[in-house]
Amino acid sequence: MLSSNLYPYLLLGLIGLSSAHGNHDQAPLSEDPSDWATTHMAEEHHISNFDPGAFFSLHDFDNSESWTSDEILRTYGLEDPSMAHVSEARRHEVVIEVLKLLDKNHNGIVERDEWMDFCKSGGHLPDFGLGPGHHGDDEYEYEIHHFEKYHDEYTKEEDLTHPEDIEHFKKHDKEQDDLERQEKLDAMPIAEQNIPAKFRRSS
Repeated sequence: MLSSNLYPYLLLGLIGLSSAHGNHDQAPLSEDPSDWATTHMAEEHHISNFDPGAFFSLHDFDNSESWTSDEILRTYGLEDPSMAHVSEARRHEVVIEVLKLLDKNHNGIVERDEWMDFCKSGGHLPDFGLGPGHHGDDEYEYEIHHFEKYHDEYTKEEDLTHPEDIEHFKKHDKEQDDLERQEKLDAMPIAEQNIPAKFRRSS
């Protein structure tokens, strides 16, 4: 029951593992289990062995070889609906603090080389006290935080009885019902007599 949304994350995890073992120039991002990036990777991606390059690629969401302000916010989970209560001022503080640490050429983004130099010098992403950073879609968050924890590939549909399972599939059912309802509406012919006169095409 592995979602296709997980494949890029798993692939990058394998890249991280390969880099860590196959390239001795790539040291692990941090040996400190309390480091925010380490916590984020463990809780959000279920990856415990990775290097700076893999971490950067995983959070370079548009594959531009840089982190924009939006990508910094997304990395820290501030684009997730659960963080809607965080003020714009606080979001701005997060971006400014990260750029202050990493954006050495002051162009408003974090480039890969800047990140790699930052890590080589022993730098760590700060923990802003905003949690581990949820930034997957609903399907990914369900897979990574519930299905992988309580179920496995042998789990049958009738065994998915936890409240999280029920809520997840209830949402799926609603989305499917909404889609089918819209398709029926789109297929219905337009009855001219039901159109208000002011919107009718004059003969």
